Amino acid sequence: MILTLLWTDIMVWTLVFIVMLWGWSVSRSPQVKKIWHTIFKSSIAMASSIVLLFYLLFTLLDSVHFRLATHTAETKSQQVQYAEMTSLLDQLFMHNIKNTERTYSAPFATHEYAQSIVVDGDGVTQQKYLPLKYVSSDDAFVQKSLFAIFIGLMISGSVIFGHILWRKKRGFQSELPWKTAYLTVLFLIVTFTWFYMLSYHYHVLGTDKVGGDVLYQSLKSIRTGVLIGMLTTLIMLPVAVILGVSAGLFGGWVDDVIQYLYTTLSSIPGVLLIAAGVLSMQVMMDNNPTWFETTLERSDLRLLFLILILGITSWTGLCRLLRAETLKISQIEFVTAAKAFGVGKLTIIRRHIIPNLMHIILISVVLDFSGLVLAEAVLSYVGVGVDPTMHSWGNMINQARLEMAREPMVWWSLFSAFIFMFILVLAANLLSDRIQTVLDPRNKV
Repeated sequence: MILTLLWTDIMVWTLVFIVMLWGWSVSRSPQVKKIWHTIFKSSIAMASSIVLLFYLLFTLLDSVHFRLATHTAETKSQQVQYAEMTSLLDQLFMHNIKNTERTYSAPFATHEYAQSIVVDGDGVTQQKYLPLKYVSSDDAFVQKSLFAIFIGLMISGSVIFGHILWRKKRGFQSELPWKTAYLTVLFLIVTFTWFYMLSYHYHVLGTDKVGGDVLYQSLKSIRTGVLIGMLTTLIMLPVAVILGVSAGLFGGWVDDVIQYLYTTLSSIPGVLLIAAGVLSMQVMMDNNPTWFETTLERSDLRLLFLILILGITSWTGLCRLLRAETLKISQIEFVTAAKAFGVGKLTIIRRHIIPNLMHIILISVVLDFSGLVLAEAVLSYVGVGVDPTMHSWGNMINQARLEMAREPMVWWSLFSAFIFMFILVLAANLLSDRIQTVLDPRNKV
C-alpha cells in the first residue's frame, strides 16, 4: 500500500490542524473559553455542532487516499503494480462499489424498478420485473434491522460511556446540555450503523440509472460539499478581512481603490465569472492531459480551481461589511486615544479592530459556508461546477432532473441529495444563529 494525498487532502488536513491549534489556544484563554461555553449552553447549538462533526468525519475518511498493491515484485528489476486510487470511505463501502446492479431499483427493493422484456424458453415474450443480483431475497428484514440497531446501540453506548468516564476523570462538570449531545450521538450512530449493515443485503437508498448505489454516492458527496464550504471560506476570509479593515481604517486613496475593486467585482454576475474561470481552466486541462495519472487527480484539480474561483469572487460582501464596521469602531474613544498616544496602525488593528469584528467574522463564516454548499449544487446543476465524474450533490440533482420525468418517476436520487444537503445546511445555519446571539454586542444572552 502506498499513501497518495491529493491537493485537497493536504488542504483539508492542514485546516483541521490549524483548527485544533486554535482550539488549544482558546482553551488557554478564560474569556474566550467562557464565550464558547455560553454558545454551547444551547441544546440546538450542541446538537448542530455534533451533526457538523459527523459530516466532518466522513470528509476526513474520504480525504485519506492510497493505492493497494495488485502485483508484488518477485525480483528487484520488476516494479510493484498498484490499483486505482481509493480512500478509507471507499474501503468501507467496497461491497456497494462492486455490487452494481443493471439499472434503477427503489430503496430496499428486491426487483428492478421498471419492467424488462424477457423471452422464456418457449420463445414467449413477456414483461417482468427482474430480480436484483446483489440483494437478499429472504424475509428477514426485521431481524436484520433489529440486529443492526442493537450493534448501533452498543457502539454509541460505548462512546457515550467513555466520554462520561473522561468527564469524571478530568472533573469536567458544567452546565452544557450533555443529554442532548448524547441523544444526538446515539441517533446518528444507530442510524448510520443501521444503514451500513443493511447495505450488505439491500440497496438502502436504491440505485441509479447504471445500477450504482445511491447511499454510497450520497456519502461520497459529503466531502465535495464540505470542502467547498470550508476551503472557499478559508481563501475568502483573509482577503475580505485585510481589505475591509484597511479600507475602513486608512481611508483616503486606499479606501477608494478597495471600494473600486469590490464595487466592480460585485457588478459582474457571479455565475458568469465562475463559468468563465471554470471553462478557461477546463481548456487548460484538456490541452495538458499528461498532468494527470488518474481521473481522480483530474477531477480533484478541477475541484481545487473551483474553490479558488469561488474564493476570489465571494469576498466582496464581507469586505463591504467589515469596512463599514471598521469606520464606526475607528471613531470610538479607545481607538482615538490609541492614535493620540502614537500607537501604530497595525497594533490598533490587532488589539482593537479585529477583536471587535470577530462576531461579524464568525457569523459570516458559518453563513457563507451554507451558501457555498448550496452554490456547488447550483453550479454543478448548470454544468460549471465540479467534474461530472466526481460525486457531489449537484451532480446527483443534475442526473435526477431527467429521472423525475420518467414514468414511473425515479425520485430517490433527488430525495437523497436533498436530505443530506438539507441537514448540513440546517445545522450550519442553526449554529450561526446561536453564535450571532452570543457574540453580537447588541444582544444579551
